[in-house]
Amino acid sequence: MKGNLLNGKKGIIFGALNDKSIAWQVALKAREQGAELLLTNSPVALRMGTIKELAKITNSSVIEADATKMDDIENLLTESMKIFGGKFDFILHSIGMSPNVRKDIPYEQTSYDNMLKTFDISALSFHRVLQTAYKLDAIKEWGSVVALSYVAAQRTLSGYNDMGDARHFLNQ
Repeated sequence: MKGNLLNGKKGIIFGALNDKSIAWQVALKAREQGAELLLTNSPVALRMGTIKELAKITNSSVIEADATKMDDIENLLTESMKIFGGKFDFILHSIGMSPNVRKDIPYEQTSYDNMLKTFDISALSFHRVLQTAYKLDAIKEWGSVVALSYVAAQRTLSGYNDMGDARHFLNQ
């Protein structure tokens, strides 16, 4: 269903890894509705995933950025404004990762360092992005910023480990 709901709108989508990612599906729908997109993910996610395939489908640029590094975020937003020819209309934050989940470490064996990394990637990165966008005056007036969460932010799901805690933290 083609439409023009987002015709002329420009935005950055964080977190599309593969076609099972919510961010991937949002990117497809946003493009279908006329949005111009820039896609981003961490260096490791770019190697693991298929975001370049999504970029071809949506005619989007891809900029590598580690959301735990302020310099990467600032570079991402600065380069985005160059590509878009100025400020943009929206940001979609759909980032979530836990070393405990990736390494199949049970919740009761979660290390403090891994928990901090989970919070840093999955929740605090949202605040970094907002802070940098504000500093650079990167988002147009009436622009939107959306942070996606997951049902585990509201209820316990077996095997989701500390990610539920991180997503809940983001919702606060």
